[in-house]
Amino acid sequence: MTPAMIGPEAEAKLDWIALTDALATGHALPRAEVADSFLYRNKDTLLTRSALIDGLGMLVKAATIVPGNAPDLATVNGGVMLMNDETGLMDAVLDFGLVTKWKTAGDSLLAARKLARPEARNILICGAGNVAASMIAAYRSAFPQANFTIWNRSQASAERLAARMEAAVEMDLETALGQAEIVAGTTMATEPWLRGDWLQPGTHIDLIGAFRPDMREADDVTLQRARIFCDARATTVHHIGEFRDPIARGVMAEGDIVADYYDLGTGTFARQSAEEITLCKNGGGAHLDLMIARYILDAVQG
Repeated sequence: MTPAMIGPEAEAKLDWIALTDALATGHALPRAEVADSFLYRNKDTLLTRSALIDGLGMLVKAATIVPGNAPDLATVNGGVMLMNDETGLMDAVLDFGLVTKWKTAGDSLLAARKLARPEARNILICGAGNVAASMIAAYRSAFPQANFTIWNRSQASAERLAARMEAAVEMDLETALGQAEIVAGTTMATEPWLRGDWLQPGTHIDLIGAFRPDMREADDVTLQRARIFCDARATTVHHIGEFRDPIARGVMAEGDIVADYYDLGTGTFARQSAEEITLCKNGGGAHLDLMIARYILDAVQG
């Protein structure tokens, strides 16, 4: 059987809310078997992720992250193969950018649907790249009345994204964080820029950008003020600086992570009060790519 070839045109059949529902459903299945490999060359990364979920299928995703690429070349590239759960035959080859966009933004949208206050209206996007644009589109599906503000180190980049996505720009980060009810970090920072002292009670934070051991977006105060969640303990705690560094220094303990998506059915992945600050680290993982790829294939085949 010839595998389906799914490209960016599939977006016309996708829906952010349905996608997050598919993620929740996927986490009700038996726990995924996952394997990651990370190879580094200076600032370049080769990441290979594999997953098997009984009842859903198998997937292999290879990604290259090359921050030094020319402006006309994508920083992140790769390929995705989805295999049949019963036969192991390839069901589909999916566009890497399509899967990555919907997985990355949908992952954090699921956290926001569970942890952000439903009445939140002021959403701050930190960063001005492709992920920032995807997060605006994703958040709009769940918070249709929200106002969006962009902060970025480069004002020109922030203004370009703001014009494209009908958002405002605020270059003073203290002001931007002080007004935000939802904050999305989409930067590739190695030093924290998100200051916990500047956050108002009730804020929800989605941290997306950091993916290496030497990368962080939130400072220690943020972690100490927030109730902490993540999409997957297995892909965040020991691999990403956001948790790995503060755990090593005793700022937080691994046990401070309240829940991940495999706890959705227990009721622990939830906000406890309107005043608490919640934080979810988006670490990704091939099991999420598998859930998203299967959702995309099902949506395309109708």
